[in-house]
Amino acid sequence: MRAFVFPGQGSQKIGMGKDLAESFPSAKAVFDEVDEALGENFSALIFDGSDDDLKLTENTQPALMAVSLAAVRALEAEWGLALKDHGSFVAGHSLGEYSALAAVGALSIADTAKLLRLRGKAMQSAVPVGEGAMAAVLGLTMEQVEDVLAQSDAGLGVAEIANDNANGQVVISGSAGAIAAAGDAMKAAGAKRALPLPVSAPFHCSLMQPAADAMAQALATATIDAPSLPVVANVLATSYADPSQTADLLVRQVTGRVRWRESVEWMAGQGVTELVELGAGAVLGGLTKRIVSDVTAQSVGTADGLKGFAESLR
Repeated sequence: MRAFVFPGQGSQKIGMGKDLAESFPSAKAVFDEVDEALGENFSALIFDGSDDDLKLTENTQPALMAVSLAAVRALEAEWGLALKDHGSFVAGHSLGEYSALAAVGALSIADTAKLLRLRGKAMQSAVPVGEGAMAAVLGLTMEQVEDVLAQSDAGLGVAEIANDNANGQVVISGSAGAIAAAGDAMKAAGAKRALPLPVSAPFHCSLMQPAADAMAQALATATIDAPSLPVVANVLATSYADPSQTADLLVRQVTGRVRWRESVEWMAGQGVTELVELGAGAVLGGLTKRIVSDVTAQSVGTADGLKGFAESLR
């Protein structure tokens, strides 16, 4: 049993997806579609732009989606491999949930690009630069991190769990002072590290409420169809297939915890034995190995990788 998963912020790099566009007309068509939707030569930024520009949240989010969907479309067009015929679930990490929805036909690629551009801008503007922070806590369980946060000084501001990524890797998010103090408290509680992350806003915490409000307005008018495979939602860590739930779940995701560890464990509990990461990087494949030992993972985001994966299914 197989699930297809889609990467989130942090997997981006200049040049990602370029060999897909050069190798497969179907993949190039995805980048052309995103260019048209955003009204700019966005693919040039992805393939040959500056790292600083790509790291801007409003660019990172649609860029990673474009690479993932280029891989999906190439599998469909070049080898006749539809995800619905070779998988049981799809899931994505944070913005990757939008990629997952587009991959199974719940959202169009053009609409997804526009939504992610808006999402990136809204998340960036929700908190003034320098007032928020995020940190990766290594070596403590989610429960231990929750205990430390429960004892933290509320007067310093917001400090919440943003991502439960894997066993021993939990990301916290909130007010800069509160996150710095929480990082010290985590180390005192036995964390190996509390590593500040180079992000421009505190994602997936209650400070993102203005962005959630913006997404609620945008998603209220978006066309959302039934997915061809059940989608494992970040905020549920279980699957759903009713498109009437999609908008609400995506709005909740902006301020809610990314329950990735639980999502992978849930899929494994449903009988999934293989995760295939479609898109840039190999972050989710690496996390899988730390979450469940009996689920294999491979990351497929290059022309050669797609060919090898396609041949493995024949």
